[in-house]
Amino acid sequence: MTYVKFCGLRTPADTAMVNRLRPDFIGMVLAPGRRRTIGLDTAMNISDNLDPEIVPVGVFVDQPIEEIERFASSGVIKAVQLHGSESEEYVEEVKSRTGLKVIRAFTVSSIEEVKAASESEADIIMFDAGAGTGRTFDWSLLSACRRRFFLAGGLTPENVYQAILDLEPLGVDVSSGIETEGNKDELKMQRFMDSVCEADMRMAGL
Repeated sequence: MTYVKFCGLRTPADTAMVNRLRPDFIGMVLAPGRRRTIGLDTAMNISDNLDPEIVPVGVFVDQPIEEIERFASSGVIKAVQLHGSESEEYVEEVKSRTGLKVIRAFTVSSIEEVKAASESEADIIMFDAGAGTGRTFDWSLLSACRRRFFLAGGLTPENVYQAILDLEPLGVDVSSGIETEGNKDELKMQRFMDSVCEADMRMAGL
C-alpha cells in the first residue's frame, strides 16, 4: 500500500474534504512567509476536527526547535516534516525533544545527493523538486536510493499512477496538484486517491 499525504491544508473546508477522502497524512505549513502558511489557532482547528486516523504533520523550514516544540506540545501535530537545510544533528534533536517521527525532505540533483539522503536519521525521507513548486524532477536519480521514500514535487492525479509503478515509493505527497486556483479541489483529491488505489492494485496483481 502506498501512503498518501495531502499537504497545505488551510481551512475547515479542507479538513472536511480530507475526512471524507481519508489520506494517511495531512500537512500544515507552519513555516512563516509561505503562501500556504497558517498559524497555531488555525492549525489547532484543523487538527481538532481531523479524523483521528489521519496523521497531522507540521511542515517547518529552518526554524528554531523551540517553535517545533510549541506545536508538538500543544498536540496540534503528530509528526514533523523538515523542508529546509536542517542538519542531521538537528533531526536527532527534534526527535529527542518532541518524541515525534520526523520526515526530512530533500531536493536532489545528483546520484551522490540521493545516496547521502539515504543515510539520514529521519524516520522517513522525502524527495521533492522544491517546496511547493508544483514541478517534477529527474526521477531516474532515485534508483540510487537505498531505502524506501516519499515522493513529492509535481504529482497530479494524471501522473501519480505511473510514478508508483515506476518507483514503488513508500508514499506520495501532493499539494498544488490537488488545487484549482490555489484552493483544494475535492474532485482532484478524489481522482488522486483513485489513481493511487489503481496503481496499488496493479502492483498487487489484482
